[in-house]
Amino acid sequence: MTQTGSAMNETMLIIEDDDTFSATLLRALKRRGHAVEAAQTSAAAIELARVLLPARVVLDLNLGGESGLGLIPRLMEINPACRIVVLTGYASISTAVDAIKLGAVQYLAKPVDVDSLLRAFGHTLEGDATTPAANAPAAISSLPMSVERMEWEHIQRVLREHKGNISATARALNMHRRTLQRKLLKRPAKK
Repeated sequence: MTQTGSAMNETMLIIEDDDTFSATLLRALKRRGHAVEAAQTSAAAIELARVLLPARVVLDLNLGGESGLGLIPRLMEINPACRIVVLTGYASISTAVDAIKLGAVQYLAKPVDVDSLLRAFGHTLEGDATTPAANAPAAISSLPMSVERMEWEHIQRVLREHKGNISATARALNMHRRTLQRKLLKRPAKK
């Protein structure tokens, strides 16, 4: 029974609604010898997590229009020792902070390669007290953000305050709804 328990603890769960990205990531991780399973919905992810008790979880921030952040506390409840890395195509500081506060160990912007993903887990598993400091926001924030990036961050914050409601966010920003939609479709400025 202890062998089964240790095998369960090494399992990685990918929660991603993009079939192609999920299949590619799954295949690449399996080639490297990792025990990996995938789920495409929140319900399927919770069901698999209860069975597998994964040690590592790769969680997409946007699962078919709903936020993946809501899964973090539920996954941590199922296995408090699991390490969660959040992936997103539209990174923002506010969602990164929320993800970390909820229990994620890392937040990565897509596209991400397997080496970067494994390093994200590895940096937390080493237990080296100096490693997180190298990734701390203070090191990044020494350079000022561009105006475009500050605008993106502000829009994301207001959008979160209005629970994703585009019309309410546009009113709060005193912006036409279509203009806001166009801005949200663009990728955020790098810095």
